[in-house]
Amino acid sequence: MLFSYDMLVSRSRTLPPEYIPRELVPAAFPFAAALNDPKRLMEPEAAKNAALLFAHCTQAHGMALYGISAYRSYQRQAVLYGRNPESLYVAPPGASEHQTGLALDLSCPSAGMELTDRFASSPEGRCLLQHAPLYGFILRYPKGKENITGYPWEPWHIRYVTKSLAIYLDTAGLTLEEYHALSAVQDASTAPSAVP
Repeated sequence: MLFSYDMLVSRSRTLPPEYIPRELVPAAFPFAAALNDPKRLMEPEAAKNAALLFAHCTQAHGMALYGISAYRSYQRQAVLYGRNPESLYVAPPGASEHQTGLALDLSCPSAGMELTDRFASSPEGRCLLQHAPLYGFILRYPKGKENITGYPWEPWHIRYVTKSLAIYLDTAGLTLEEYHALSAVQDASTAPSAVP
């Protein structure tokens, strides 16, 4: 699969077991994981913009925001899926955006540092939702779009797609699936591209 910032990974568009991002760097923002834990790794452009988003929410607004999980290998996803294959929240191996290095799960102390719906109503969750597109991130699994994304609402899960595409998707109220469906039938010049 060819890498692009708008690449679609889902239950129906999977990555092969051997897919590993061309480069991964450690997150330079607070993370609820050991320094050498691979789940702190991100694709460089995503990591840089996530650090800027964290700085905005923490410094400008006094928030306590933490990364919980970023990169996840195919093999690690297989272990997680094997523990709970019936969960709608756990993607099968190859169907997780975490394998791209572009996805990030977040939480905060007021949400118990857990991946929970409570994050959405926290000051950190509201700040994230408001400012994420300005740093190239989208809320990947929004409320009300479960039948399109194939995943339940996840207010803690963001995905880097570039600033121009994130702002476009946010303004238009589109998911990445809807964007790809539109791109397939429209002239690509009407929507921003995210190919590096």
